[in-house]
Amino acid sequence: MDALVEQRVVPGRHPSAEVSTADDLAALTREIVACRRCPRLVAWREAVSIEKRAAFLDDEYWGKPVPGFGDPDASVVVVGLAPGAHGANRTGRMFTGDRSGDWLYRAMWRAGFADRPTSTGLDDGLTLTGAWVTAPVRCVPPDNKPTVDERDMCAPWFHREVDLLAPDVFVTLGDFAYRAVWRYLHDRGLSLPRPRPRFAHGLEVPIDAGPVVLASYHPSQQNTFTRRLTEPMLDSVFERAREVSETPSR
Repeated sequence: MDALVEQRVVPGRHPSAEVSTADDLAALTREIVACRRCPRLVAWREAVSIEKRAAFLDDEYWGKPVPGFGDPDASVVVVGLAPGAHGANRTGRMFTGDRSGDWLYRAMWRAGFADRPTSTGLDDGLTLTGAWVTAPVRCVPPDNKPTVDERDMCAPWFHREVDLLAPDVFVTLGDFAYRAVWRYLHDRGLSLPRPRPRFAHGLEVPIDAGPVVLASYHPSQQNTFTRRLTEPMLDSVFERAREVSETPSR
């Protein structure tokens, strides 16, 4: 991350207060990884790290909150739900080590956001350009279902992260991510359409004086195995994200 340093003005600060986005994201990462705010999630993430899946018995699980990953100069922020039990909770990188991540990073590679189609672990050398991958919940929740209190407890991490990145485009993977982004935009006082457009794959919502929100089904096994989400469908969203992020007027 140190090699990708950009000077930006952070929303909410005086315009003259230039900060290093990469350094601030690194500092935020350290805070996130040390978080123990939600007792149920702390207990679950650590239990999963001990009671490993048979295929990963020799792996040392991450077992901590998972920070965002990517280019500090990102114009596109990809938002999921939470770390997978034997994916990101094992590897320490969002959408890494499970089938959801396999689908996501292949699509990002095809769209030119990633330098390779696979993401296997923190030391695999993967580089993202123009994109950042994150989630509004940082610890793996039982049954992939955080409580409302857990969601709200984790929200400040997500909000601070997005403030630093100041993206032009959100790609929201699933309704949970879509709603999390909507709450962020509402909390930042942006003028939003009312009522909120209903989540649907391929939905595109431009925000006045703000980013464009693009919605996709989550690349979960349930969605990909049933072909509710296909690779061409996911590709179309990332192709649109690329197009919007490269529009000069934005």
